[in-house]
Amino acid sequence: MDAVERLPSTQGPAPGEKQYASLALVNTEFALPGGLYDGLSDADAAHEWLRERGLIAARTRVGADGIRRLLVLRDTLRVIFTAHDAGERPTEDALGRLNRTLATAPGVRELTWTEEGPALTLHHRAGAAIDVALALLAEEAAELLTGPDGAKLSACGARGCTRLFIRAHASRRWCSDRCGNRVRAARHYAGHGRAVTRQAP
Repeated sequence: MDAVERLPSTQGPAPGEKQYASLALVNTEFALPGGLYDGLSDADAAHEWLRERGLIAARTRVGADGIRRLLVLRDTLRVIFTAHDAGERPTEDALGRLNRTLATAPGVRELTWTEEGPALTLHHRAGAAIDVALALLAEEAAELLTGPDGAKLSACGARGCTRLFIRAHASRRWCSDRCGNRVRAARHYAGHGRAVTRQAP
C-alpha cells in the first residue's frame, strides 16, 4: 500500500484531544502501518474541523490562505510537541512560526465576576476569523506545553503510529486500545514464532 494513501481513521480520539484542540489539530494527520491519514485533506474538512471546535462560526468560510496557515500551524505544533516529548529544544524556525501566530490576534484580559467569584477572561481584539482561531490554537498549545499536562505529552509507542497523546498514567504507552492490541498481538506472535523455532529439530 502506498505510504501516502489517505485512509479513514478508525482510531478514535487520542487521550487529551478533547481537552486540547491543539493536540487534536496535530493528530489530524498521522501515519499508521498501512499509510497516512489526513483529516484535513480538503477545505470542507478543514472548515468542519474548525466549526466542530467552536473556532469559527457556522457560516464562516475561510479562504485558501487561511487553510494553508492552519496546515502550517499543524506542522509547526507537531515539530514542537515532538521535540518536547524527546526532551529537545524545537527548531528556532518552529518557535518563530508559533510566536508569530500568537501575535496575529492579540488579546486583552478582562476581570469579570461570576457566581463562583472573580474570573480572568482573555478576549481577542477584532480580527479575521482565521486569525483569532489560529491564535487560540497557538495559545492553547503554549499553555499545554507550560502546564502540568506538558510532562504527560507522549508519542504513541506502537510501531508505525505517529499520533501524540496525554498519558493518563505513567504506564500508558499507546494512543489507543487499537494500537495497544496491535503491539500485544505482535509480541504474542513473535514469542510464538521463537517457541516454534526452538522446538524444530
